[in-house]
Amino acid sequence: MTTSSMEPASGRDIDLVEVQLGRAPRGEMQVAHRCPCGAPDVVRTTPRLDDGTPFPTLYYATCPRLAGAIGTLEASGLMRTMEQRLATDPELAGQYAAAHDQYLADRSAISEVAELTGISAGGMPNRVKCLHVLAAHSLASGPGVNPLGDEVLTALAPWWIANPCGDQL
Repeated sequence: MTTSSMEPASGRDIDLVEVQLGRAPRGEMQVAHRCPCGAPDVVRTTPRLDDGTPFPTLYYATCPRLAGAIGTLEASGLMRTMEQRLATDPELAGQYAAAHDQYLADRSAISEVAELTGISAGGMPNRVKCLHVLAAHSLASGPGVNPLGDEVLTALAPWWIANPCGDQL
């Protein structure tokens, strides 16, 4: 798996993300993480779209193979188990709250959007609503930032080998 790095999206990146999503990407974006095939698999989107709509999902998983693998985990009931652990494990809850704070700081560094004040994504800091967001956050930020996102990636590893995409793009 490649490491995270924030880089401007090239025209080819934008084209690849459009193929991945099946639609044009919304808002200005940067590549936050790349799959070993070289395609973006996580993008960072500005917190306000071009039409003025607030967009809380800063880190967005674009790779359909990644999204599909995460969807399988969501269907397994993993989110419910994680949320139960948050309620009973103060250390995990503290780490997850710190991930929420870091997410907010990352978004705030791009732009302040009053409608999104205190709101991150994925259910942070108290719930688990979307494993896609948590995994995207972990891929973009690197290991050790979002404990539940890291757990999702561990459960998927090595998703990029089982589902190679280089020849599909």
